[in-house]
Amino acid sequence: MDYYNYLKSFHLIFVITWFAGLFYIPRLFVYQIEASEKPSPEKEILGKQLKLMAKRLWYIITWPSAILATLFAILLLVLSPVWLQQSWMHVKLLFVLLLFLYHYKTHRYFIQLQNDEVKVTSSYMRIWNEGATFILFAVVFLVILKSALNWIFGVIGLFVLAFLLMLGFKFYKNIRSKNPDA
Repeated sequence: MDYYNYLKSFHLIFVITWFAGLFYIPRLFVYQIEASEKPSPEKEILGKQLKLMAKRLWYIITWPSAILATLFAILLLVLSPVWLQQSWMHVKLLFVLLLFLYHYKTHRYFIQLQNDEVKVTSSYMRIWNEGATFILFAVVFLVILKSALNWIFGVIGLFVLAFLLMLGFKFYKNIRSKNPDA
């Protein structure tokens, strides 16, 4: 049974690195979008460097972590299929599906920005950056509490978190409008 704990450890490590990539890549997108609005040669210099950083993060850390986290999760479920009978696991798997959709949409933004196609604003990307945060909160509380029923309180907490984040964005936007270097 020790191998189960090793697999669980690897799963957790790759979930952490996957989320690290998902937390950082939209921040790089914010900088890429803002760099695209700068005058030459700053625009080209920053754009080239930020595209390289995003490419390395996405293909060397984020995608491999997503694949390995998924592989270890599948192995864990094969070894302990009883988890699939738990209602909290069904909810967790729903959030994992949302995480894959978030990852896919983030990949679309990555491709666009690698091709110098700026279709969203940096403000939009700052908000997009919080998507992984919501999914992480949901999954962690589900795994720790192992209760789909207590998830109702978690949803309320997520709405409160979303409200506080929106207030924080508005506050930060006001600060940046007064001081662009903030």
